[in-house]
Amino acid sequence: MTEVIDLGCYGDTFRTDPHPVYAELRARGPVHRVRPPGAGPEHETWLVVGHEEARAALADPRLAKDPAKLGMTFLDEEHIGKYLLSVDPPDHTRLRSLVTRAFTPRRVEQLRPRVQQITDELLDAMLPHARADLVESLAFPLPITVICELLGVPEMDRAAFRKMSTEVVAPSSSGSEYDAVVRLAEYLTALIEDKRAGGPSDDLLGDLIRTTAEDGDRLSAGELRGMAYLLLVAGHETTVNLIANGVHALLTHPVQLADLRADMGLLDGAVEEMLRWEGPVETATFRFAAEPMEIAGVPIAQGESVLVGLTAAGRDPRRYTDPDRFDIRRDPRGHVAFGHGIHFCLGAPLARLEGRTAIRTLLERAPGLALDGPSGDWLPGMLMRGMRSLPVRW
Repeated sequence: MTEVIDLGCYGDTFRTDPHPVYAELRARGPVHRVRPPGAGPEHETWLVVGHEEARAALADPRLAKDPAKLGMTFLDEEHIGKYLLSVDPPDHTRLRSLVTRAFTPRRVEQLRPRVQQITDELLDAMLPHARADLVESLAFPLPITVICELLGVPEMDRAAFRKMSTEVVAPSSSGSEYDAVVRLAEYLTALIEDKRAGGPSDDLLGDLIRTTAEDGDRLSAGELRGMAYLLLVAGHETTVNLIANGVHALLTHPVQLADLRADMGLLDGAVEEMLRWEGPVETATFRFAAEPMEIAGVPIAQGESVLVGLTAAGRDPRRYTDPDRFDIRRDPRGHVAFGHGIHFCLGAPLARLEGRTAIRTLLERAPGLALDGPSGDWLPGMLMRGMRSLPVRW
């Protein structure tokens, strides 16, 4: 009989620092049957903790993303509609090709001056004080401003949107998650209707409304809502954690911080090491075995769910020497912080642009930057890896 590992038995230490638990699991094998913290027996799942096995699973077409194939429906899909992370080819191919037409590398590169301007304005407001919460002052407002401007979300709606978004990705309870998803669906429906009624606009949501493939294919109303949902939520929640986790890593490794300050040419590699060492997403969203299969010799029955551990994969000693050491000179290529395969994060270039800009500008303008006490609670659940607050002084 397969052993089931109850991750809840590790208590709060698993949320604060899951790396020793993942190391313990990896030492016993790359795939395990687990019960996530707070979950009942009905929510047991397979967890992949090895790097090589994670990359393979992320690209394996036998691991489906669409729960409808198994007669299931996710809460967000039920109210929001289909989106890239809940569909498989050919639907995924079609949706991704349509959004890629609007979300181009050129469009991301054009955002560079605006990302720098927003960063400077946020630091202008923060630095006259002696201390601040870096999440509230920089890590959150930068990506939420960028993605809301990119999509065309009114500024007055952004504070309310943040509360809904955080409850969706790191719910404090099942009831709060349901309420947040329902409210978010209502908000996005109204936003899209306003965009349609308001005529042409030069934002991404307006482009998605107008985007048409060569064969005349367009996004339906539900698909538009799903795409806006994914871009808004994933487009800022992950980058918040990239910036905060990255700065936290530097401030707790003073030699690495000093090396980066001395040579900003190390920045790009440093950001990749931040993604490997403490990436913003702990596990990829659920996949389901579309047929009986094996992962690393472990049999997975048809219909069983699989979680791919992105955080766990980043610390696999079979891939990275001395993986628990934070080293900005390391070659971290091959990390899976943004996923792998056809579901590789569409917004990775934008997240990297924002992360590099925020961290470089912060270090240049706050030479005395240091921690100002312990960080806030780490987010609950196994989806996002991030802190609720990061007190700093300078």
